[in-house]
Amino acid sequence: MRIEKNTVVSINYKLSDAAGKIIEQPDLPISYLHGGYGGIFPMVEEELHSNEIGYSCSVLMEPENTFGDHDSELIRVEPRSLFPEDIAVGMQFEGGEESSDEKLIYTITDVADDKVVVDGNHPLAGVTLNFECTVTEIRPATEEEISHGHAHGAHGHEH
Repeated sequence: MRIEKNTVVSINYKLSDAAGKIIEQPDLPISYLHGGYGGIFPMVEEELHSNEIGYSCSVLMEPENTFGDHDSELIRVEPRSLFPEDIAVGMQFEGGEESSDEKLIYTITDVADDKVVVDGNHPLAGVTLNFECTVTEIRPATEEEISHGHAHGAHGHEH
């Protein structure tokens, strides 16, 4: 079977930065619904299209093809009084402008007596990434997976 639209593709992968530092390398395969559903980087999906089980590839992606460039305007210094007592560097929360429906995940990067620094950039914003993978399984997607827009099951989305 070939990877086509509305197939569920399982891959083993390794994600690293341009210097070769491994960012993520799960022990188990992941599965995604192929065909523009947003379950995997578009450049990787394009590289995998029409290939079969056993196919391996390495895709080098610049920030504009992954999590975007680092945006200094997404770094904010907020009054410490807006936060609970037990906050710590590395904690995350959802936030955004009151006038917008768009929500970002902010990461606390510094805590001082009267100020907290938060960063709304994705942790990999501005980073060139290398995605290496091998296709381990391909199967037709179910109607339910297609209607939900993602793979179900052991390596996909669990409801």
